[in-house]
Amino acid sequence: MKTLPFESHFQSFAELSDPARAGPWVAALRAELVSRGLAGFVIPRADEHQNEYVPPGAERLAWLTGFTGSAGAAIVLADKAAVFVDGRYTIQAREQVDGGLFAICALVSDPPSRWLAREAAKGAAIGYDPWLHTPAAVEALRKGAEEAGATLVAVDSNPIDAIWRDRPPAPSAPVALHPEKLAGESAAKKLARIAGALGKADGLVLSDPHAVAWAFNIRGGDVAHTPLPLSWAIVPREGRARLYVESAKLSNSVRAALEDLADVREPAALVRDLENLAREKKKLMFDSATAPEKLVALFREKGGAADVGADPVALMKARKNAAELKGSRAAHIRDGAAMVEFLAWFAAEAPKGRLTEISAAQALETFRRATGKLKEISFGTISAFGAHAALPHYRVTERSDVKIGKGIYLVDSGAQYVDGTTDITRTTVVGAPKGDMRDKYTRVLKGHIAIATAVFPQGTTGAQIDAYARRALWEAGTDFDHGTGHGVGAYLSVHEGPQRISKLGGTALEPGMIISNEPGYYREGAWGIRIENLIVVEERKIAGAERRMFGFETITFAPIDTALVDARLMTREEIAWLNAYHKAVWEKLEGKVAPAARKWLKGATKKLG
Repeated sequence: MKTLPFESHFQSFAELSDPARAGPWVAALRAELVSRGLAGFVIPRADEHQNEYVPPGAERLAWLTGFTGSAGAAIVLADKAAVFVDGRYTIQAREQVDGGLFAICALVSDPPSRWLAREAAKGAAIGYDPWLHTPAAVEALRKGAEEAGATLVAVDSNPIDAIWRDRPPAPSAPVALHPEKLAGESAAKKLARIAGALGKADGLVLSDPHAVAWAFNIRGGDVAHTPLPLSWAIVPREGRARLYVESAKLSNSVRAALEDLADVREPAALVRDLENLAREKKKLMFDSATAPEKLVALFREKGGAADVGADPVALMKARKNAAELKGSRAAHIRDGAAMVEFLAWFAAEAPKGRLTEISAAQALETFRRATGKLKEISFGTISAFGAHAALPHYRVTERSDVKIGKGIYLVDSGAQYVDGTTDITRTTVVGAPKGDMRDKYTRVLKGHIAIATAVFPQGTTGAQIDAYARRALWEAGTDFDHGTGHGVGAYLSVHEGPQRISKLGGTALEPGMIISNEPGYYREGAWGIRIENLIVVEERKIAGAERRMFGFETITFAPIDTALVDARLMTREEIAWLNAYHKAVWEKLEGKVAPAARKWLKGATKKLG
């Protein structure tokens, strides 16, 4: 690896939130609403595509309220306001949001629709931006408003944009072609597959940029951490596809390649084209998870038949082909070597007492950049010591940064390489474990191993095996409040659906799907634990099997800290798995790291028991 200065190129640790700033902006928004005849406005954390990561100019919720989490919403009425967050962000919201201006509400148990039903005044007109909500979300809000005797009103322009004077411009990163040798299938064949899956529909509107990127074998840089070109497409059952992307993002060669596949148009043409298709009485499929209510309502209004449901591309994209899996495995070996360099460095430096959460995160990114292959990080690094490790989605800032002393350090991070996307969490201890750290860590590890070694019949969903990860924790009277695993893309989103291992995971797991395996334990105010590898669903041949059976291949390779393991709590089979895993880590990585890291790796993968 190259020797580079420890610094961050792909993430900022600046404090992006200041609760004190919200007051004047809320007042300005209320004045703007009055001028439009509105008594309230709904602000989702969303862009026009329902992306997890949105361009800076779409961060309206963060700008107005200070809340910077990846999921949430707010409602501002004339005399009250509320911010809605899920359980991952409850503590963060309390820190970032002015509690005197906004009530902090639970997004799941007390959603915006229920709050509106309770708090909206009779006769009030509540505005919303139809580009930023799905039809289902709008329907829920409408029912809530009507229950209160209020009405929900679609606005022609977003009132926040009218008062956000220094709003960042729309992104314009260049579009790149994703090589077919890495994609494993030509874009022409993908488009033909999509067309063949439309049934009686005349076409499919691709509103999810991940789906567009996959279908057309393109990548971009319009949002942080995910190589997305913000774009739209219409794939017809018969005829040429239409791709809607800013022409300024296309070089002559990229445009020529795309024009071989589709009619390439400016995004502004999408509305006109949908109106024309509606007048022709076409039936189009829209993605229920990402299609904005604006487009669905417009299409129906002009006479089209809109079928709003699951995007068939999501499952196609989730089932990785041989080339994508080969690339992902290579990316994980490369990333594993960078992780070993980091963990070896951390083991040497942390006991000196000079490291902070930020300096550790900078070091890890630097080790990844030293591979010469890093395109981006796949999400902001969770570099968390002590009590911060108990926050599953902690983001270190210059204000929250603390020195790493004796205790538990958790680092959850990932990388974007052109051949694959990684996501790994390791928890390590500086000094000797205290109290029941080893007990809880071992129980998390037992859950991790239970998922890694699971065997299940075709048709099994993530919800059916989620409990595997929790049993050892349940036996100790505890649990964790997030899902056990999320889908991961192939040089795309680190959080990909529809596959997941969670209590809500209703999609059957199929060969080729990449999923995280990340059980955890969190003691608020003290410390937290998470162990995460990525796994791939694969077919299992079992002698005498009466059904088609699946299991998991682990593709993440980095040592699991055995200083926190209590072998007395583990079965012989669990110990055998850990030893076999560490043997594989050693064999795959020992020749890919520097001598000092190699020496550390030898000790870190030493046989247990």
